[in-house]
Amino acid sequence: MPPRTDPPTDPFAQVRALDAADIPRLVRAALAERRTELAYQPVIVARSGVPAFHEGLIRLRDHAGRVLPARHFLPGVEDTALARDLDRAALREGLEALRRAPRLRLSINMSARSIGDGRWRRTLHDGLGRAPGVGERLILEISESSAMTLPEVVCRFMAEMRPRGVSFALDEFGAGQTAFRHLRDFLFDLVKIDAHFVRRIGEEPDNQVLCGALVAVARQFGMGSIACGVESASEARMLTRIGADCLQGYLWGCPARRPRAPARMALP
Repeated sequence: MPPRTDPPTDPFAQVRALDAADIPRLVRAALAERRTELAYQPVIVARSGVPAFHEGLIRLRDHAGRVLPARHFLPGVEDTALARDLDRAALREGLEALRRAPRLRLSINMSARSIGDGRWRRTLHDGLGRAPGVGERLILEISESSAMTLPEVVCRFMAEMRPRGVSFALDEFGAGQTAFRHLRDFLFDLVKIDAHFVRRIGEEPDNQVLCGALVAVARQFGMGSIACGVESASEARMLTRIGADCLQGYLWGCPARRPRAPARMALP
């Protein structure tokens, strides 16, 4: 009789089994114990294949040292004060990474509500003052829906940070409610085209038209365009043909615990 073999253990099964009340407790404990880190995903210049910068994505570690992807904890806290605490942890980790690696350029996600969080603001100002040139290598990403909740506050904050070299990216471009008049006021440096419009773009004429329109709008307002969620070579080729400036997605691998070296990464 052959020996019994148990199925491999799923390291995230316990997290998925948690109910809604347990997720905030898990996040609160990880934040209190500084069990946070970033996962890095490169953003690629479409025509050259060279990494332009990396996006730093917040991750938590459990007590066994396993890294928990955001999809296992963010949905349970995104409408609570813990989301601001995660924003602050991501910013702290990102600023420290920029201080340690002088050649690194990094984008970090934030919410418009974090602008009013005194602790988040102190983390930002302390990090910018700790090492010269950090601001010029920091990009703050704000989702379209978040920016539109407090557009005047976001505009004032951007004007305050620009003299310190900080750049801004509008995330989920096309998926929210941004009016063109607000684009004129915001003047983001970059827009990140929502992955919904990128999926199967090689076979979907509607997505080709929509992405082309979003790229054209970005160019008209002097903003660089990044197509997100790129998973296939055909998507990468079509987006490059349409005129997207940069590409980001699993085609170049999953977010990793260390930034990739700034070497050429040829398009398939």
